[in-house]
Amino acid sequence: MEFLKEWVTNIILFILLATVIDMLLPNSSMQKYTKMVTGLLLIAIILTPLFKIISKDFEGAIAAIPSYQAPGEKNMKNLIDSKKKEIQASQHAYILKEMAVQLKKGVEGELMEQYGLEIAQIDVETNAESDRAFPENLQKVMVLLKQPETGGKTVEAVKPVVINTEAPLPSKKRAEETEKIAAFLSKKWNVTEETVDVSIEGGIQKKNG
Repeated sequence: MEFLKEWVTNIILFILLATVIDMLLPNSSMQKYTKMVTGLLLIAIILTPLFKIISKDFEGAIAAIPSYQAPGEKNMKNLIDSKKKEIQASQHAYILKEMAVQLKKGVEGELMEQYGLEIAQIDVETNAESDRAFPENLQKVMVLLKQPETGGKTVEAVKPVVINTEAPLPSKKRAEETEKIAAFLSKKWNVTEETVDVSIEGGIQKKNG
């Protein structure tokens, strides 16, 4: 209601002002142009409410544009996040692979010399959510050992069977061997023995944890 009063008041004041100016101006060609200008200004004042309404609608439409674009932007953000996770997973897998290679290189010589075994496979598990570096983020190292491959196969002579009741059973002996190897590897890699799982092809697995 206040806006309507202000609008009507402006129209009345402008009409009075235009009338006074028209009375003060002498009768000349200038008076014709003055009446045209005052008429245009009066029209502008009358249409002021309409201009304000149009202006508000336009501003509202502009403000609503981002909300229409939001689904597209959200999909783009999800796509970027997905690609980022894929890249991080690929990098993590590559790092674990390189870590396994370095672990193998560090012990293969001594492992062959002391135990006559070689590493067939190493699987490394780390805590991906941890911000700590290796070996603090290490969870498990699974090592598969095997007998070294020889150049040719030879047929061994049949040995006589000797039963020694005092000698430890083969399974027990192999279990003790895997325990020693696990301790050896944990020391070489500077990790706890509980994180190292050792198994030998065709033999006993030493499982920690």
